[in-house]
Formats: sequence, structure tokens, C-alpha cells
Amino acid sequence: MLGDTWITDRTPTEDFPDYTRANAGEVLADPVTPLGWTWSWESGVVLGCRDGFVSYGVFDPDEYGDPPETFGSFGGYFYNSLTQARMMGVRMPGATPEAIDEAYFDAHPDVPPYVAKDWHESAEHSAKLETTGAYLLSTTKHQPIEDQKVLAKQLRDSRPDLAGLSNKELVARARDMQPHSVAMFEQHVWASLGASNGPAILGALTAELGRPEDGVRLITGIGGVDSADIGRALWALSRMIRSSEALTAAFDAGTETVLETADEAFLEAFNQFIYEHGSRGPNEWDPGADSYESRPSLALSQLDVMRRQGDEADPNKALERNAAERERIATEIRSLLEGNEEASAMFAAGMSAAEVWLAARERCKGNCIRVIHEVRLAFDELGRRMTELGHLDAPKDIYMLLEDEIDAFVDDPASFSDTIKTRKADFAELFKLEPPFIVKGSCPPLSEWVRKDDIAIESIAVGDVLNGVACSPGTVTGTARVILDPNDPMALEPGDILVTQNTDPSWTPLFLAAGAVVVNVGAVASHASIVSRELGIPCVASVADASRRIPDGATITVDGAAGTVTIDVLP
Repeated sequence: MLGDTWITDRTPTEDFPDYTRANAGEVLADPVTPLGWTWSWESGVVLGCRDGFVSYGVFDPDEYGDPPETFGSFGGYFYNSLTQARMMGVRMPGATPEAIDEAYFDAHPDVPPYVAKDWHESAEHSAKLETTGAYLLSTTKHQPIEDQKVLAKQLRDSRPDLAGLSNKELVARARDMQPHSVAMFEQHVWASLGASNGPAILGALTAELGRPEDGVRLITGIGGVDSADIGRALWALSRMIRSSEALTAAFDAGTETVLETADEAFLEAFNQFIYEHGSRGPNEWDPGADSYESRPSLALSQLDVMRRQGDEADPNKALERNAAERERIATEIRSLLEGNEEASAMFAAGMSAAEVWLAARERCKGNCIRVIHEVRLAFDELGRRMTELGHLDAPKDIYMLLEDEIDAFVDDPASFSDTIKTRKADFAELFKLEPPFIVKGSCPPLSEWVRKDDIAIESIAVGDVLNGVACSPGTVTGTARVILDPNDPMALEPGDILVTQNTDPSWTPLFLAAGAVVVNVGAVASHASIVSRELGIPCVASVADASRRIPDGATITVDGAAGTVTIDVLP
């Protein structure tokens, strides 16, 4: 029976007491598996985040505890450290903790006020951050992320035949990935923090010019966004299906048998997609979650929806249109700023920084996910073997273990049978709980968490306008389709508006099958927002409880430049 704490829960420390789900739900919407958290996060991402904030200039290593308080895990749910983020506001010249709150955490009533401590102010770190800021606005390429992209591909290209490895060799293979996770997430910190500068500069300048909606248009169609390649590659596959009577018939018969009946050209193209993008999928930061490679039906179900969309939704043409529109607006603004050297220079720096760091953020995420995927495949293979031997009920049960239990499990798997079964049942219960938005000093017992089924949702009426974050421009009116599982998108028809919980990039192929997208969480520099702009899909994020408040079948109007969703007709 699930108790008041979960096995991977953190204990907030005196120096880092507060945590938030803001900007965390888009990374890991669901509870993280015990092995996923302890193996790929505690021994990888968490350490890389510490190293990133240190090399960026925010902290010294000894200002963190052990383990470092970079991220939190409460009730299996992933949290950002509110204290860590606010230190950017304390130590970066010209910033404040309150400005960080406004940028990242919204005006949520549960957010505790910033409380200054003696160790917070640091002239040394302010000087480092000033140097970092100058670099962010001047560089045209961040080489470490480029080098890591090459390395990530090498790790995929050199993957051994996992079926031929011993159990201990599989564990060793997964362990070899941990240092790469640390190094790559260090750079992900740079890319994530750096990605906010360009949009902030452009947003401020366009607002001063009385053209606030142009802020998001100026960060649309920048090109070079790796994560958008997922959507474009699936789009090409969907056109193969749409232009072939045989493939259309195969998909009409059901995606379960497509790979058995499809022609050689399609299979070759699909296998190439899996090779290049197989690491991606919903909740992809958790190796315990499925990806396109571990579960190809995820991609096939998305293709089944995308094939119905007309050629007018071509993301390649959308990129061309948006890039041209971006340059048109930029030319107008340069003209308006002519004679103002300071503003013109800031505009140029903002445009360049947006191009460099928004693309770098997606590139770096792809690098990180590829490493996590190599961990996934190693443990999936170990889980499959142990299931065949009768030690597990299902291969994914391997993820109910903790990192420090894996070696003992390999030596004596039968001794963990009862532990795994109990944890599996308890883990399923976590999905029924609504995590508190803020953890202040200590996490409430799980018995006090609200159950998702018991949440009262504010009623909605025709004419209501729901406000969110303008993430990708365009205005579309259509039928709202609330889709909570990317494995089951069949209710979505061309022109419908996809309404869902989070903005993980694995959902963006479904965006191409829709007219627009509305999500509960996210921000202008979040991953799927960046990808949506590259694919040319209007997107409004951070619409509170959108997937609960907007009824399936309602007619709504989405304005991706203004960040609004208007309720036109209720079903």
C-alpha cells in the first residue's frame, strides 16, 4: 500500500528549501520510474545541472549539497529548484529574483516570496555572469554542443548487438552512458539559460515599438532546429502513404500489421527514421518510458493521423513562409530603429542570440535523449530476458528497481520479486495524484495530495477568452480535440485543434495533423514551442487546465501570436 512518501523522494535542505512544477511538467509530465530517476537523473542529469550552473557562473560547487539540489523528486514527480533559479536573479547583473519568478513561474499564489540569505550575494559570480552574458549575445556557434552531437551519433552508430551481451555487460553498457549524461546536461544548462535572452530582448523591443505580437514572429522560422526534423521526417513518410493505394490500404487495415505488409521502399524509409529518431517519444527523459524504437507503434499511430492531412500543411513550406515573414518584420523594425545605435545593436544581438541558442537548446536536448535511449535499450533487453526466465511479469518491471539494486538483481533476481510487485502497484497509484505546484520547505505527505479525479474545474462559457503564452504565431478556428495519450490520437481530424497537457516535442508530429495546438504548460522557449514555430503550427502554451476546461468537440479560436484561446461554441 502506498505510504506517505515515495522511494525516490528528495528532502529539501535549508539552503534550497523550495521547489516548483513550473517548467517541469513539460520535461516529465508523469511520475519517473525508480530506475529512471536514480540511474539517469541522480547519477547523470542532476550532476550535469550542477556542473552547468557552476560553469555558467551562478554557483560554486561547494554551495550545493550532496546530492546537489538542482532538481527535486516528490511523489515520483519531477520538480525544478525554485531557489536555484532565483539565484540567477540575485547574482546576474540587472536581474532580480522577482523577474525570474515572472519569467519562469507565473503569478501562482503558492509561490513563496524570495528571502535573502547571507551567502546569496556574490560579486565574484556577478562578474562571471556578466562575462557569460556577453558571450551569449556575441557568439555565432556554441562548439561544445556541436561536438556532443557528433559524439551522440557515434554512440548510436557504435551500439553493440545488445542481444549478444551478457547481463552484466548490459548493465556496464548502461553505466558507460552516465558520464555522457553529466557532460551533455551541463551544456543543456547553457543552452536552456541562453535561449531566454534573444526572445526577451526582442519581446522588449517590439513592445516598446507598440508591436508586441511581433516578438514571437521574430523567433519563428529560424531554421536549424533538430527536433523539428522529427516532424518533417514523419511528414515525408505520411506523403508516401497518402500517394500509395497499397500503403493507404495497409494503414486502413490497422497499424498493427503495417510493417508486415508495407512495401520495401516504405520499410526502408521507416527504418531510417527509427535509426535517426528512435530515441524520441513521450516522457523521453525517463528511460523507463517507451520511444519510437522501443515501441514503433508510437510512430505508426501518429502517421495514421498525419496521412489524412492535405499537402497544404507541409512543414517545409511553412518554414519557408515563416522565415520570409521573419525577415520582412525584421527589416521593418531595423528601419524603425534607424538612428538609434543602442537599440539597433540590441536588436541585432537579440536576433542572433535567438537563432543560436533556440537551435542549440533543441540540439542539446537531442544529444541528451540519445544517451538516455542507450540506457533504455540496455535495460529493456535485460527486462525482456528476466521476463522470459519468469523473474519479472513484464520487461518494464525492471524499472521498479533502484540503481544500487541492479547488480544484486542480476546476481539473484528471484530475491527482488516481492519488492518489484509492491513498487509496481504503488507506482501506478502515483499517476492518480495531482502533485502540488510548490513544495515549500517540506513535501506534504502523499495521503494529503489531491486525487486528480477529485479536482474541481472552473466552468467555461461561450465568449470566454483563456490566456496563455504566445508560442507560435497564426490564428485558427476549429474543433477542439482533447488528446491525452499520443498512442491514441485517432479522434484528431485535419483542421482540428489539439488540446493536451504538455508540450513535449514527441507530440509535435501530431501538431502537423492539426490546425493548432493548446497545452496546459510550457513557455516561449520550451522545446515544443520552438519546434511548433519551425513546423508552422500556431501554439498557445501555459493555458491553465486547458485539457480539463475546454470540452472535447467545442469550437475554439487560437491566436498563437496573442496567446489567447476563445471559446466560440460549446458542444
